[in-house]
Amino acid sequence: MTTVLIVEDDVDIALTLKRMLERQGYQVTWADTGEKGLAEIRRSPHVVLLDLGLPDMDGLDVCRQARDEGYDGGIMILTARSDELDRVVGLDYGADDYLAKPFPIAEMQARVRALARRAARTVGAGDAPAEAPAGTAPAAPAAAPTADEHALRVDVAARRTWVGRQELTLTTKEFDVLALLDAERGAVVTRERLMAEVWDENWFGSTKTLDVTMGRLRGKLEEAGATAEVVTVRGVGFRLESEPGA
Repeated sequence: MTTVLIVEDDVDIALTLKRMLERQGYQVTWADTGEKGLAEIRRSPHVVLLDLGLPDMDGLDVCRQARDEGYDGGIMILTARSDELDRVVGLDYGADDYLAKPFPIAEMQARVRALARRAARTVGAGDAPAEAPAGTAPAAPAAAPTADEHALRVDVAARRTWVGRQELTLTTKEFDVLALLDAERGAVVTRERLMAEVWDENWFGSTKTLDVTMGRLRGKLEEAGATAEVVTVRGVGFRLESEPGA
């Protein structure tokens, strides 16, 4: 069952969302402070609906800390703040989506469905494998990533990414963007295709979320020393360029 965490201190809003999502078939948990929210996020819900105006800490700090701790599910910020700068900052802190209050219920439901579909592919993917039956020879260890300390490798089946022997920690959206670019390495992938395949064809929000996600992804690749580079093709989209000589 898809799990949703609501981090919201307004009781009326939280209970309304909880009842509505439970009617949609989700398993819903509610936390009314940032600290409680972080504790529940460590249980790896598929989707987090996060208010910014929490009583003990800013929701942006909850979002950033969750990502720093490795949470890779979907995070949608729900807030009364509607300033464009706040939206960009929220996305830059690792949120996948941003919806200003008050919001149409149907729109919120559609966005939760989109995040849940994406997050279901990754949440819990890092759990330990089941123990082999008695008498079975232990499985051979997975092949080590390439010895080239700067080469980029994307394993779509395992949803893991390496630069040489260093594994990168990517959010759901960052991985999906990189995987799509890697599948078309050397070719241009249009903004429209990225939005449709990574964020869902029924995406309601600004495409600035793509630029913010791409900025975070580039920063992680550069920090790891990857020689593969995401290049912007103005007015069209993006291209992942291979390492020189590859």
